[in-house]
Amino acid sequence: MTNNLDYQKAVEKLGQYGQEHVLKYYEELSKEQKEQLLAQISDIDLSVLASVKEKNGGAVKGKITPLAAMQLSEIRAKETEFRKLGLDAIRRGKVGAVLLAGGMGTRLGSEDPKGMYNIGVTKDVYIFQRLIENLLEVVKEAGVWIPLYVMTSDKNHQATTSFLREHDYFGYQSESITFFMQEMAPACDYQGKVYLEEKWKLSTSPNGNGGWYSSMYKWGIAQKAIADGVEWLNVFSVDNVLQRIADPCFVGAVLASGCVAGSKVVRKCAPDEKVGVMCLEDGKPSIVEYYELTEDLMNAKDANGDPAYYFGVILNYLFRVADLEKIREKNLPLHIVEKKIPYLDEEGKKIKPEAPNGYKFEQLVLDMIHELDSCLPFEVERNKEFAPIKNATGVDSVESARALCRENGIEL
Repeated sequence: MTNNLDYQKAVEKLGQYGQEHVLKYYEELSKEQKEQLLAQISDIDLSVLASVKEKNGGAVKGKITPLAAMQLSEIRAKETEFRKLGLDAIRRGKVGAVLLAGGMGTRLGSEDPKGMYNIGVTKDVYIFQRLIENLLEVVKEAGVWIPLYVMTSDKNHQATTSFLREHDYFGYQSESITFFMQEMAPACDYQGKVYLEEKWKLSTSPNGNGGWYSSMYKWGIAQKAIADGVEWLNVFSVDNVLQRIADPCFVGAVLASGCVAGSKVVRKCAPDEKVGVMCLEDGKPSIVEYYELTEDLMNAKDANGDPAYYFGVILNYLFRVADLEKIREKNLPLHIVEKKIPYLDEEGKKIKPEAPNGYKFEQLVLDMIHELDSCLPFEVERNKEFAPIKNATGVDSVESARALCRENGIEL
C-alpha cells in the first residue's frame, strides 16, 4: 500500500507542511522502525493540518427547506411491490453491504473493537454477531450470498479479522466477506503540529465515516465490486444491533423512487433529540446535525401540520455506485474535532492527557449525501430497527439496546 520514500523525500514532504519535528528521533530508530516511519510519512495526507489555521469545521449551511420522507403508511401499502423489486436486484448481485467497523469500544469500557463487544446476558451475543444474523435473514430469503465489505482501521484490523475468523464469521460465507482498512488522518496539537504516538509513529485517527468509499477505492475493493456487477451499496454503522441490512423493501423503494440514494430514518422521540435530520439545503438533499437545528427549524411544520424536520438519520444509507464514482474525487468538507490525544512529550515520554489537547479530522457521510442530486428518506419503525450502542449506560446504551432486543424476541 505504501511507497517507501527515502529519507530525503520524507524531509521534503514534512518541510512543505512545517512538520519536520516528526523525524526528531530518527537516528535512534532500528532499521525496521525507520522504514515504518518513512512509509507512514509517504502515505499520510498532511494537507488537512492547514485547516487548523482556518478552523473552518465544515462548510457554512445554505438555505434549509424540508425534504419529505416516505412514511410507514405508504411503505406498508406498497411493501409487496418494493420487496419484489429489492429481492430481484439482490438476486442479480446488484447489491452489496458495507459495514463501518473502524471504531473501538472505548466508551463502553472495552479495549477491543466495538463490534467485539458482548451484549449477551445468559450467553455470548456479540455486536458483530447481531449484524451478521440480521444480514443472514435476507440471504436466506433471497437465496444468494450478499457481498459484505467490512471497513476496519489501523487500530483494530488485526483484532477484527482474527475475531471473525475464530467465530467462523457467525455463519456467513467467508468468500463473500472482504476486509479493507479506513484511511487515517493525522492528529495534531492546537497549533497544527502533528503529534507522535511513538518515536517511529505519527498519531493518527480514522478519517470519519465519510471516508469509507475513498478508502474502499484506495484498497481496490470498489473497483472489484464494480467489476462483479455491484450497482448499489448499503452502508451501515457497527453500533445499531437491530438494523436491517440490504433490506429488500428499502432497496426496492429507492429503486422505485428513481433516487440515487436512500437513507433510513426514524421519527424523533423529541424535537431536540441528538440525531441529524434529513432536509434540503439549497435544493439538494442534506442533513442538519442536531446542534445546528435552530428553534425555528425545530418548530417548523409541513403541509400536514406535522413537524417538518422530524426524521432522524440512523447511519444506514443506500448509494448508487455510479454516483459514488462521480463524487469520489471531490474534497468533502473537513470537520475538525477536539479530542484527547496520547502523545510523546519533549523528553519522549508517553503522556495520556486528561483533557482535550488537540484536533482530529473527519469527513462525514452527511456531506456525501449533499453531493448527490436526490435521496429518499425511508421511515423505519424505531423500536424494531434502532438500537444504537454508544454508551455503557443510559440513553443509546448497552442497557437500552438489550431491552429493545428482548422486545423483538432476540435471546440474550
